[in-house]
Amino acid sequence: MNTGVDDQTFWDAIEGYCGRLSFAPGETAAVHISCQTGQFDLVVERWAGQRVEVWETKGVAGQYHPAPPNADSEGCGWPVSVEIPIGQDWESGFYLVTLTALGAQRGRDTAHCCFVVRARAEDRQSVLLVLATNTWNAYNTWGGRSLYTGGHQVSFRRPFGRGMLCRASVERDDRKARPVRRGERPDIDGEIFQNYRTAHGYPSAIGSAGWFTHERRFVEWAYRNGFSFDMAVSADLETVPDLADGYDLVLSVGHDEYWSATARDAIDTHIGGGANFASFSGNTMFWQVRLVDGADGDAAAHMVCHKYRAHLDDPVVEGPDRAQMTGMWADPIVGRPEWSTLGAGSAFGLYHRFGQATPTGMGGFSIVNPDHWVIAGTGLTYGDVVGSDDGVVGYETLGCPVQFDDCQRLVARPHAHQASDIDIIGFAFSSNLGIGQYPKSIAALNDQGDLEFIADRIYGEVNDQNLARVRRGNAVIVACRPFGSTGGEVVTVGTTDWVFGLASDVQVQTITANVVGGLGSASGRPS
Repeated sequence: MNTGVDDQTFWDAIEGYCGRLSFAPGETAAVHISCQTGQFDLVVERWAGQRVEVWETKGVAGQYHPAPPNADSEGCGWPVSVEIPIGQDWESGFYLVTLTALGAQRGRDTAHCCFVVRARAEDRQSVLLVLATNTWNAYNTWGGRSLYTGGHQVSFRRPFGRGMLCRASVERDDRKARPVRRGERPDIDGEIFQNYRTAHGYPSAIGSAGWFTHERRFVEWAYRNGFSFDMAVSADLETVPDLADGYDLVLSVGHDEYWSATARDAIDTHIGGGANFASFSGNTMFWQVRLVDGADGDAAAHMVCHKYRAHLDDPVVEGPDRAQMTGMWADPIVGRPEWSTLGAGSAFGLYHRFGQATPTGMGGFSIVNPDHWVIAGTGLTYGDVVGSDDGVVGYETLGCPVQFDDCQRLVARPHAHQASDIDIIGFAFSSNLGIGQYPKSIAALNDQGDLEFIADRIYGEVNDQNLARVRRGNAVIVACRPFGSTGGEVVTVGTTDWVFGLASDVQVQTITANVVGGLGSASGRPS
């Protein structure tokens, strides 16, 4: 079954998903598989600095199960095919499950699913990386719709889209904000990306979310350079009590757009208690979601977000829990904008090198505070640019209201709900996009623009003045203390594509190491 250009449902002869995305050592991971051939193999690998096989089973009897009509919103409901015993000695981390349908057409015989093993409380390291699985789910079109193609509820109990977890690595053609080399024209309409992903049978989600696109790059770099950490998934911040307890630093990487209120509470409590948070992510905490249990009581099986029509369609708006509305965190009904935690938000700059948003922008950050500890050891001075060769600024960003002080230093301009003690370290131009300004290749926003939406919801009306207030923005690297001197520190590198510079850019690597090493150590960051 394949229902459209952006739906790869049963593109391959085998599909599968794990009954949960997160387990503790000693638990059993149930894998639900639909196979169109008589037998399949299953291999489990822990993916850190490299992929290491930890478990396998061969020649398992295959059985085909169709995708139900509501697979996108309610899950597939397939029976358990394989149970994976997670050893007490399995390290915390990301585990890739590779499924191979024996006898199927080559190139369409393999699929992937995944799970994370959390650390036992007594074995916790100092740093926790929380994979942005809520955002993976939001972009996942498997079985029909995503939150970008008409859905308002999406299920974790279905396969991830083809290529979101594992695929052949292409460093430019599979990116929505493709770096531009000397003499090249920018791919404003995303045609190169569109041609690449359709030729390989990938959904558009591979340019926006998934392990392979973002977190995988960070994890490989970190482990190869002596860093290690525990892992969890987005929903764990809601379903696992005291998940962040004992960690000096919690990390967010890539594209961490969708957050539940309970998860947000957990992170704010973590920071308020004196621990740290670092976000190497763009468009972070933009949408509030609600996690809902499955019909059988399965905890946090599905995710609800009404997005642009939440103030009109979300039932909670008419009740006492209206602040739980699944729209923007910055919406006045919710009243808890992301910049109160991060020091930056997408209302102040959302896109760079994407469609008509700064299409020939520099793709890197200009350093405006070279004396800051985040920049130590890079050799960067005032006005230098970091990361432009790899296009680390793009495609989605976070910005900050700014102004110059009496010494011509770029500083944060006071704004409602703004975090305190903000230091602006790096800056790039970024902007919001209106109707007709997006790449023609994307699968959403045919009749809705973020520019018009943000102007309406934050400033109360779509008019020329409010559109002008929203249109021009920036992307920033900032450090702040959201809860004052008694709380922990937050560093926000406000771009989805920062991780693309980790493979070869020494300055990007050094900044990342400064943040992870400084905030992730009980001894504290450099002075």
